[in-house]
Amino acid sequence: MSHYDFIVIGAGVIGTSVAHHLAALGAQSVLVIEQGTIGAGTTSQSSGLLRTHYSVRQNVELARASWWAFNNFADYLGDDEASCGLVKCGYLICAPDGDKLEPLRASLAAQQDMGIEVQLIGKDEAHERLPIAHFDDAALIGYEPEAGFADAYLVATGFARSARRRGVKIMEGVTVTGIVREGRRIAGVTTSAGNFSCGTLISTQNIWTPELAGWIGVPLPVKPERHTVLALECDNAAYSFKMPAFKDLGSDGMLYYRSYGGSQMLVSEGVVGETLNSPETEQGDISLDYVAEVGAQVAERFPAYEAAGLASSWTGVYDVTPDWNPVLGKVGDIEGLVVGFGFSGHGFKLSPGIGKILAQHALGLPTDVSLAPYALDRFASGALLVGKYGSGAVS
Repeated sequence: MSHYDFIVIGAGVIGTSVAHHLAALGAQSVLVIEQGTIGAGTTSQSSGLLRTHYSVRQNVELARASWWAFNNFADYLGDDEASCGLVKCGYLICAPDGDKLEPLRASLAAQQDMGIEVQLIGKDEAHERLPIAHFDDAALIGYEPEAGFADAYLVATGFARSARRRGVKIMEGVTVTGIVREGRRIAGVTTSAGNFSCGTLISTQNIWTPELAGWIGVPLPVKPERHTVLALECDNAAYSFKMPAFKDLGSDGMLYYRSYGGSQMLVSEGVVGETLNSPETEQGDISLDYVAEVGAQVAERFPAYEAAGLASSWTGVYDVTPDWNPVLGKVGDIEGLVVGFGFSGHGFKLSPGIGKILAQHALGLPTDVSLAPYALDRFASGALLVGKYGSGAVS
């Protein structure tokens, strides 16, 4: 049985980030096992938004650390050819009078207190920055100039390339079928390519985390939720790369928007999606009724888009926990196991920061951001990380 100091399950954007950071922090023997190909699971379905705006302070800390990595991706990886496809267009977020107004005010103030560049702007300036939208009902508008979007697949493959360059072995097309235990300790894994022993197992299995729960006999609260992304095209109201991404807390679906392809509008909801009975990443059906429902909300904010056409669409799957925030760190008294799951739509935005703190934790180092608020036992104790906006991917 081949032995590795660290085995990582999953080569999405979180798993590859963990592998890169393990190697960068000095780990000498790391294996990554991926059932498909690098970044081809839920990572490839990400809409790629990057922002530090969260109402959960720890998420802001992770997002800030991650933003530095995205903004300096080639230097961060030590690879002149690395690119994350970053578009720094800025990020607008607004709320009308109502139940989202004070949570937004508090969240923006918290960002400013942490030294993040966030501006409170008026309706006229918001319209100048996003001229295809109107802001007549906006009671509060925040603008984060150092934000935008990037390509999640490029990030995952960039991390994987860096990890391999540092000696990490990545096996694609290999399925983990179980674990090997020695009492309370995880000693290795069984796979379709044989068995491998390890000192520490790091699971980044995303929507497949219930498999791990079955292997270790510990409930891990996570479910797969499907979300739909639409790309709309409007000939006389192009959504250019120069226009900021936008979060509309006043819409029924708490919609988010960004430019797509330089002229189209990418739009999706930030609320609870369709719960799946089992983990899978196949494309789901998108009904015309759904397109019409979202389209009506879009037209309320972007009047010209009442005549928009549907250019393309896809579905993506989130691994969602009860409080819409991840579980990071150990599982009970099981030794040799580190988990990272339940990213609930935040995974890509936070992936550099999360990969680093999971690697630090696995190596027994102090972590840049405390793992304590993300502990699994918060669900039993009631210390949930519920965002001020309620259930949804804005947290």
